[in-house]
Amino acid sequence: MAALSLSSFSLLFFFLFFHSFAGKVAPDGHHLTVELAALLPSAACSRRSAKVTGVKKEDSSPSLEVVHRHGPCAGASKAPSEAEIFVRDQARVDLIHSKFSEESGSGSVQRIRPSKATKIPAKSGATIGSGNYIVSVGLGTPKKELSLIFDTGSDLTWTQCEPCARYCYSQKDPVFAPSKSTSYSNISCSSPSCSQLESGTGNEPGCSSATKSCIYGIQYGDQSFSVGYFAKETLSLSSYDVIENFLFGCGQNNRGLFGSAAGLLGLGQDKISIVKQTAQKYGQIFSYCLPKTASSTGYLTFGGGGNGGALKYTPITKAHGVANFYGLDVVGIKVGGTQLPISSSVFSTSGAIIDSGTVITRLPPAAYDALKSAFQKGMTAYPKAPELSILDTCYDLSKYTSVDVPKVSFLFKGGTELDLDAIGILYGASPEQVCLAFAGNQDPRSVAIIGNVQQKSLQVVYDVGGGRVGFGYNGC
Repeated sequence: MAALSLSSFSLLFFFLFFHSFAGKVAPDGHHLTVELAALLPSAACSRRSAKVTGVKKEDSSPSLEVVHRHGPCAGASKAPSEAEIFVRDQARVDLIHSKFSEESGSGSVQRIRPSKATKIPAKSGATIGSGNYIVSVGLGTPKKELSLIFDTGSDLTWTQCEPCARYCYSQKDPVFAPSKSTSYSNISCSSPSCSQLESGTGNEPGCSSATKSCIYGIQYGDQSFSVGYFAKETLSLSSYDVIENFLFGCGQNNRGLFGSAAGLLGLGQDKISIVKQTAQKYGQIFSYCLPKTASSTGYLTFGGGGNGGALKYTPITKAHGVANFYGLDVVGIKVGGTQLPISSSVFSTSGAIIDSGTVITRLPPAAYDALKSAFQKGMTAYPKAPELSILDTCYDLSKYTSVDVPKVSFLFKGGTELDLDAIGILYGASPEQVCLAFAGNQDPRSVAIIGNVQQKSLQVVYDVGGGRVGFGYNGC
């Protein structure tokens, strides 16, 4: 769940004696019961019983602790407002849509739903960035701990580096110093590795005239950017899992909305992503569980084995031929156990991807309208509330301690059915404003996006080598 402004924490005091837990299936089997406190923010960090960072598993799969970058577990002092969250989210969505428009030749960002407060440049050199969740990794010899945003929509891993020749924004960890690492080296302009940058960043690499070192430049949809040396270094995911000669960006000029994170960990499908660079070691498999709230923790694991439990798999597709995103074949939606009357052409026209960095799930207009209508029929017992930015189906739950909501399920090609947790159905701004956590695209051709609110508490396994994504319940 996206973090909420600290001013809303006072609204929670009345509910603090309730336990925050995931939605439970109501007696009829088609509704979920959720405590209102589970949907609202907390000022205290609630970590998992055992910290996963650095733990050696029997299957040798390193696990990193995942925290929300605006939550108390990340030491955030101030969270953005809902308005800021949704403006940034729409900026990301607009850029994703523009990527698919460029690839299909349909051209045009004019078709894309405009954000009221943000304009996105129609540049192929802009990439998606930046996500909402962070992990801590070790870089260099001796290793230095760095907090990085992880993002399935980005490929290049980078961090800010001394001497920050142009500019470094303020970050929580000390800025990485290449001169103090015995394993650091720049990539030369003539190296084949340098030429790999364009597909992963959208920009042609540069070359330093003085040192003949390869220069990367990456710009994100919100105008954030990083420029610096393309280099190789030792990356430590745990005390036992060390990756030598890992290619990454050593940023000398960095500006943007990265908060206190030191940079970004790219989990995309391009050859410069960590997934592809560690293919021989981890078999192109990673999994994560996004925490239920901004005040709790989850995990990111590399390699097979997962976190136990049965998994439901569906194939990874190339939505409209765009290879770097993780495409899924959505074929339908159920609300309250009943499949919605959505034509099979609706999702085949739009295509769909799953994305760790988009907050709110975006659906084709026909699919969203059907979902909204069915959900409202199941929520007639609760008073309505004003719209919240892009969320237009909201309720005033201030007089309730728990609510029953209709179960929402995604149907994927091949018969896979995924039931969302109640905290993956609702977005809570305050007790007076709890909303359906979905939004509709303006254009039926714009790609559908399964966002991170809907993924919360699920175990999501990316078996990239096997061409499939798996889902498991109660992941964290």
